[in-house]
Amino acid sequence: MLETSSRLLSLLALLQARPAWTGTELAERLEVTTRTIRNDIDRLRELGYPVDATRGAAGHYQLGVGAKLPPLLLDDEEAVAVAVGLRTGAGVVGMAESSARALTKLEQVLPHRLRRQVNAISSTMEKGPDNTGSNVADPEIDPGVLTAIAACIRDEHYLRFDYEIPVDVPIRGPGSGVGSDLPILVEPYRLVSWQRYWYLVARDDSDVWRTYRVDWMSLRMATGRRYNPRPMPGDDYTEFVLRDVASTGWKVHARITVLAPAQEVLSRIHAAVGIVESVDENTSVLVTGADSLEIVAVYIGMLGLDFHVDGPPALIDHLKTIGNRYLNAVR
Repeated sequence: MLETSSRLLSLLALLQARPAWTGTELAERLEVTTRTIRNDIDRLRELGYPVDATRGAAGHYQLGVGAKLPPLLLDDEEAVAVAVGLRTGAGVVGMAESSARALTKLEQVLPHRLRRQVNAISSTMEKGPDNTGSNVADPEIDPGVLTAIAACIRDEHYLRFDYEIPVDVPIRGPGSGVGSDLPILVEPYRLVSWQRYWYLVARDDSDVWRTYRVDWMSLRMATGRRYNPRPMPGDDYTEFVLRDVASTGWKVHARITVLAPAQEVLSRIHAAVGIVESVDENTSVLVTGADSLEIVAVYIGMLGLDFHVDGPPALIDHLKTIGNRYLNAVR
């Protein structure tokens, strides 16, 4: 049986783990009597933790609104996960400084053994640059922008913003966010973080699903207007972003004829790499893209299949250059 202080912490952890517990369930988990649970609930209330109790056949306990945080309860794996997350957080302005402050606070409340483990992680980890395929700095997002968008999604409010696509980015396809001289009004549904960028999935006023790069958005004044939510079938927002960006969202797009069945190609790539179209039982076409010719060349080289490039011409020239370079390396 746990000592009283340890049992109180365990009881708090259980009450935070799910909305409601019966006295019998708590007693079984902590291996005590229901009377002990009642006494422990009274002790928690004396310490300032609001624990609500419901009587009757459906009686249960639950942690009340406004409960103070108890001493941090993390097992070894949870402590490691939090430390790694704080060390590698990026993509939002001020995240590095905020993560460092949060990690310091975390270390102050952890037991000595876990504190040493977290210190070992934070002192031995480094994070390499995310953007390895471009000489353009990775974008950073104002946390206030993410917060405002998330609030609109939560409250089901229309979102209005200006959207400007950089001149060096190709015109985007019909399923993607498009630039406009006028403010854009959408129904926002999901924020997705992927490949160094943040994307908003939204339904526009033409009833078309689109993705919008958050770093290209400039928010207008809040509308305060609610919309009638019509979620994407299957709630497949992340997959939508992956496919949309793969087909329309890169600086370089390529069309590759692969001398293999479509299923063979699909088994060797992630859905985010591109879209595969079947030509016949022995041939397929891969439509793919990346931020540079070099990355596209790596993608298609890793297929391990014979292919020829339909376009763009610049990719063909690049493959000739690196092909000659490899030949010269083995002569």
